[in-house]
Amino acid sequence: MSESEWTAADVDVGLRLDKFLAAASRLGSRARAVAALERGKVYVNGEEVALTAAARRLTTGDAVRVWMDRPGSARRKARTGPTGDVDVIFEDDALLVVNKPAGILSVPLERKTELPSVYEQLEDRFRSHGKRRPFVVHRIDQDTSGLVVFAKDAEAQRRLKAQFARREPERVYLAVVYGRPSPASGTWRDTLVWDTKALIQKETHPRDPRGMEAISEYHVVERFRDASLIEVRLRTGRRNQIRIQARLRGHTLVGEERYVYGPDTLRPIPFGRQALHAFRLGFDHPSDARELRFEAPLPADLRDLLARLRRRGPE
Repeated sequence: MSESEWTAADVDVGLRLDKFLAAASRLGSRARAVAALERGKVYVNGEEVALTAAARRLTTGDAVRVWMDRPGSARRKARTGPTGDVDVIFEDDALLVVNKPAGILSVPLERKTELPSVYEQLEDRFRSHGKRRPFVVHRIDQDTSGLVVFAKDAEAQRRLKAQFARREPERVYLAVVYGRPSPASGTWRDTLVWDTKALIQKETHPRDPRGMEAISEYHVVERFRDASLIEVRLRTGRRNQIRIQARLRGHTLVGEERYVYGPDTLRPIPFGRQALHAFRLGFDHPSDARELRFEAPLPADLRDLLARLRRRGPE
C-alpha cells in the first residue's frame, strides 16, 4: 500500500484519529498508526498531521490520507535539539532534561506496549553511545506535554528522586480549564486515593489510611469567555494531580476525557488532549548542587487553542 484515503462516516464521529487508522481495514494496528503519524505520513483534510494529533476527534466527512511511501519518511523525522529523535534541552554527564511532546509516553507501560516512549528513544541513543540505559526520575502523562528529567546513572537518579520526595523541585504547569477559578489565586488541598481498577485518582476522606495529600498552588493568567489559562505550581506530585484537583472544583481541563462530570455539552471547546503543559522545572544538580531551571514553550496545539479562545473574546 503506497497511498490510501478514507472518509470518516457518521459512525466514526468522535473517534480518535489513531484508533481510526488502527482499524483492520486500514493500517491494522495502533503501532502502525503511531509510526505513520510520527513519520509525517498522515494527512487530514489535505494537511499533514503529526503524532500530537493522535487524539484528534474525527467529524463526518474528514478525509484521512496515508502516504506510506512519502519521500524522506522511511525514518523518524529528526527533532530540533542535540539528539535528533527526542528534544533534549539539557544534557551533561549526570542527567538529561527532555521536552516531551503530547501523545507519547514518558516510560513504557505494559498495557500500552504499542505506544512509543521517551525512555525507549533515549535507550536507543544510550546504546549508540556505549551506555546501558537511562534512569527514570519522574514522569508526566502521555497526553501532557513538557519537561521531564532522566538520570544517566543510579547515583544521580537516587539524589534526584530524593529531591522530589522532599518536594524541593520547582514544578510549574500551564493549563486551560473551563470556567473562572475563584479566587483568582489560591491553594488546592485534597486527599486522594489511586483506584487500581479504574486507573484514576479519587477524592477520599483525610483519615483514609490509603489517602495521600495533594497540594497545588494556582493563579489565573488569562480569562476567556468560558475558560481560563491558569498556572499551577505543584507542592506534591501525585499521579494526575492537576487534572483531578481542577475537576473537583468544577474546572475540568479543556480536552479532558477521564476526569469529567456531566454531559459533553458542558465541555464545548474541541481539543485533542487535556490542555496541560509542564512549563517550568527547577532542581539542584545531583553532582554539585548548583541550581538548574528550565522552561519549555507552549507547543503549537496549545498556542492554537489560546488563539481560538482569544478570538472568542473575554468572559
